[in-house]
Amino acid sequence: MVVDVDDLGRVRLGRRKARARESSVALATAPPTACNVHTTCKWLIPRPENPAVHRCGSRCSVACTQMVHGLVCFSLSIPGQIAMPKRRLILMAAFMALCLPCAAMAQSSPVPQKPVAPVELTAAPWQSGDYWANFDRQLLVDFANLARYRAEDLQLGSKASHRVVFIGDSITEAWKLETSFPGKPYVNRGISGQTSSQILLRFRQDAIDLHPRVVVILAGTNDIAGNTGPTTLTQIEGNLESMAQLGRANHIAVVLCSVPPSVRYWWHPQLQNPAPRIAALNKWLEAYAAREHYPYVNYYAAMKNAAGGFKHGLSADGVHPSPAGYAVMAPLAQAGIDEALKQAR
Repeated sequence: MVVDVDDLGRVRLGRRKARARESSVALATAPPTACNVHTTCKWLIPRPENPAVHRCGSRCSVACTQMVHGLVCFSLSIPGQIAMPKRRLILMAAFMALCLPCAAMAQSSPVPQKPVAPVELTAAPWQSGDYWANFDRQLLVDFANLARYRAEDLQLGSKASHRVVFIGDSITEAWKLETSFPGKPYVNRGISGQTSSQILLRFRQDAIDLHPRVVVILAGTNDIAGNTGPTTLTQIEGNLESMAQLGRANHIAVVLCSVPPSVRYWWHPQLQNPAPRIAALNKWLEAYAAREHYPYVNYYAAMKNAAGGFKHGLSADGVHPSPAGYAVMAPLAQAGIDEALKQAR
């Protein structure tokens, strides 16, 4: 019997197709079983000729995953569906590998923090009462109390040919300049209780920005009293020096004034006699003014007694000048202003 070669090829092709159909039917009807050869299956990618069989020869009818070489491999060899192309499968595996660490991080619990006890700041025992409560509140809200003269500074403006600014603490604030210097364009910028660091912070707003011809600086006694905490003489001197330098740099003639005498701060009775520190600060002020050619107004020498306090009748509380005390101070201040104006010409 003679068999045509072409016919023989078609017969063989038909047999292969029949076997493939039988395999597909048998696989489709087989119950789903998980792949149990993940240890030998390096890449769970379906065969091209049979999408339900792994390269290792295992049949897996459910989608399974396995970490192989740091990647997650998907078989996705679900019966009746065409296997996913290799490139898309690898891309999905890489994406899932990137997502796993993120998921692990999201699931990790935060490290518990130990509770920290709040820090409580209390004022010194001598700083009690409504005055000091308001004082401390002011320090927290506006340390230099810039709000005190802000509106007045804006209303005053900067046009004044002979304006003189007196800046300082309560000794300056309580001074009735219009009485001591009638008709003079003198501006009072004193604030009760302030130390030199606070006055320095507002020096620009309350002095420089008013463009005066002269600024009269009186500060330091509240630093020695400890109103804003312990302060060394070096720190006080630095603040006074900074104010003088700022005035000169802005073409304002500067007058430096000594701290008036005192032997006791009535609001801080526990503090030891401040007279030695006041004397030391004034000695430095006088030397600094002479070295830098600033006029120096020596209230201290004119008003102190042998013990280092006020002479009789010049102070009611031992710290602030009385009207008689201001009467002693006024001509001394005017002489310092006149000298400053002379130097500025």
